[in-house]
Amino acid sequence: MDFLKSAVASAIAKGPPFPYNFGDKIDFDPSIWTLYNGTRREDGSNCSIFSFDISANRSALPLAKNALKKLRTLRHPGVIKVLDTVETDSYIYIATERLVPLSWHVKRKSLSPETAKWGLYSVAKTLKFINGDASSIHGSLKVASIYTSESGEWKLGGFEVLSNVKDDDALIYRYGSVVPDSGRYTPPELANGGWDVIKKSPHHAVDSYDFGILIYEVFNGSFMGSDQLGQTKSIPPSMQASYKRLINANPKARLSAAHFLEQGLRSGSFFDSPLIKLTEGVDNLGVKSETEREAFLEDLDQLSDDFPEDFFKMKVLPELLKSVEFGGGGPKAFGVVMKIATKLSNEDFDTKVTPVVVRLFGNPDRAIRVCLLDNLSLMIDRLPQKVVNDKIFPQIVAGFTDVAPIVREQTLKSVLVIITKLSDRTINGDLLRYLAKTANDEQPGIRTNTTICLGKIAKYLGTSNRAKVLIAAFTRSLRDPFVHARNASLMALAVTVEYFSSEDCAARLIPAVSPLLIDKEKLIRDQANKTMDVYLQRIRKAQQDMPETVIPPETAQPRMSTPQPAEAAAASSGSGAVAAAWAGWAISSFTNKLSSAAGEMQQPNGGSGAPSPVPSASGLSTPTTTSTTTPKRPTSSAAASALHRQALKSPSPSTTTTQSTGDSFFADPEPPQEEDDADAWGDMGEMNDDDTTPGAGDDKWGASSEHSRPASAAKRSVSSSNSKQPFGGGGGVGDDDGEPDFAGWLAAQAEKKKNPLGAAGPKTLPKGLAKTGSAATGTVKKTLPISKKPAPVTTVKKIDTKPKVDVDGDDGWGDGW
Repeated sequence: MDFLKSAVASAIAKGPPFPYNFGDKIDFDPSIWTLYNGTRREDGSNCSIFSFDISANRSALPLAKNALKKLRTLRHPGVIKVLDTVETDSYIYIATERLVPLSWHVKRKSLSPETAKWGLYSVAKTLKFINGDASSIHGSLKVASIYTSESGEWKLGGFEVLSNVKDDDALIYRYGSVVPDSGRYTPPELANGGWDVIKKSPHHAVDSYDFGILIYEVFNGSFMGSDQLGQTKSIPPSMQASYKRLINANPKARLSAAHFLEQGLRSGSFFDSPLIKLTEGVDNLGVKSETEREAFLEDLDQLSDDFPEDFFKMKVLPELLKSVEFGGGGPKAFGVVMKIATKLSNEDFDTKVTPVVVRLFGNPDRAIRVCLLDNLSLMIDRLPQKVVNDKIFPQIVAGFTDVAPIVREQTLKSVLVIITKLSDRTINGDLLRYLAKTANDEQPGIRTNTTICLGKIAKYLGTSNRAKVLIAAFTRSLRDPFVHARNASLMALAVTVEYFSSEDCAARLIPAVSPLLIDKEKLIRDQANKTMDVYLQRIRKAQQDMPETVIPPETAQPRMSTPQPAEAAAASSGSGAVAAAWAGWAISSFTNKLSSAAGEMQQPNGGSGAPSPVPSASGLSTPTTTSTTTPKRPTSSAAASALHRQALKSPSPSTTTTQSTGDSFFADPEPPQEEDDADAWGDMGEMNDDDTTPGAGDDKWGASSEHSRPASAAKRSVSSSNSKQPFGGGGGVGDDDGEPDFAGWLAAQAEKKKNPLGAAGPKTLPKGLAKTGSAATGTVKKTLPISKKPAPVTTVKKIDTKPKVDVDGDDGWGDGW
């Protein structure tokens, strides 16, 4: 309502415009002024407005005009700062900096002793200026005349009766007693003799007495009358002697404000405190020498938490930031900045600290950069994500390639702090590329910290390339010569097991960890055992969800290479279970086909009374009696190898035909199958012959042929080692000694299948299996020299027995970055 009245009156009076908006009314001690919070229309900045309504309080108009005049002309850091004034016939407006009455803090007793002394020190300096340099008397010094600014500094106002002692007709002589609530604060000589007594006393006497009352009220919270001034219990002991001289009843014996300051600033006295030293040194921090600056920052860093937060926020912090950025304050000054910044609101931090921090990250000074990285954890929560990702991180990455190892290491450690503020694109792009460089750093500590960093940020990596990046990085670190790098890799693998598939755990990570089980360092061996246990548990858990088999059930007769679970289980139930378990399936599959054959085996001499075969341990038929005309056969390995070569290299068989039980087994031969038998046959190193076929693998089991042998042929070679008369195959390629030529017959059948239209004549059986008669007696045995190379019958597919090479490679982790 008052504002509306003032606005109307202003419009009527056609006074000058007042560019400020009125806000809330502030309640404070009795005064001729009404105090409002306000804002400046141009920029919205805060201010306070002292309003005086002339029509409502015309008797106090001289006091208001005197205050307006003195506030305009008196300039001092301890005096209220005036922004603008407007004076018309109906009102007086004084716009000042935003103020809060000191009486609010005094009545609540919210001032700490150090803050109270700091405020009194400021008032004493201002009073010294008024009494000395300005040759004036304040005349109304009390709690109601003092305000606190936004920075917490104590500002002196209440200039209603401030007068120059050189003026014989000063306002104070006539209106000193008109000031509201002046009776409680009037010195005894004025109460007895009137305000004209001021002319007979030192001009500082009135203000010194009022200053003593102010000290009492600040430390006690209230003041009711002069009879309380003798109670000094709440006043600091070091100040009590000087305080008593301020309130001396004899005006000529009172201390001046200047002498009070002098006594207080002595070493160990009441004004000799770090907070007061700080306020004195912060304004000229930029021009201090390096030694003075170091001493100042040392005192500033030792301040306790009871310092005035507003002062540090509004006055000290801006000066420190300027010192860090331009004045050479260095890391120590920035450390104090961070200590103060922890007490700032998020809004104040964004406006005062964030812009400076962004600029400091562009500073090439390594000491500043390391200090920023060390304190990044204190301010990361206050920094917006966009600022970190777009402005700060592009500056941070320069530290990854800095020549100073400490800068690289601190930059690497800062990744854990800023990772939550980075976008996925930045993490999986630029960040991983720089981490790939630090993983190959010349400093082993940086390589170790890179592994630790990757383990801790694994959850932030993209799911598409996370496993590839981690596997490549960790497996490379497992081979690091630095023991702690290997240990860090093992621990990182243990805590990131959830990010790897079961296939990666079994095929890539366990093989990479296993060599460290016998590392030379016990630390590594112990950690390798722990990591191996973690991955084995992971694999065992995965096995529980896997099916027993993925092979579909078969309705036809099983193939030679398909194991039969029933037979394997039966073989494992008796003695020799382990041997029967791996060999039984091939034998049973072989004999299943033999069981469908019919007829009797024909002896080599053409007789029809061949003895019945007896199954051997390998499942192959062996005659129970041997003919005296049958020559001695070579070893089983040579026989098996020769038979195998005949199946691929022998010329067309002879025209001799014989009825045999092998007709059904070899009637429809299948081409050799590609099987990986390295695991089952790797221990059979004795199976060597004279065949040195080019291109054979390095493994012993494949040394005798350029392709893998079928399982049944291998089983026959094992069986022949225990039989005196082997089944088939002579001592050489052309020396069959009257035995059935199965290999030649097999090659002929393969040729007929390949070119069925070109085949002519009746179907012939292998030599030795034909019926006795003239055809058999007319057969001419043809012996081929070993050195002659026969024409190829069938195209044999070459089998690569070497382990598959992982094209990705463990060291290709740069591709995943």
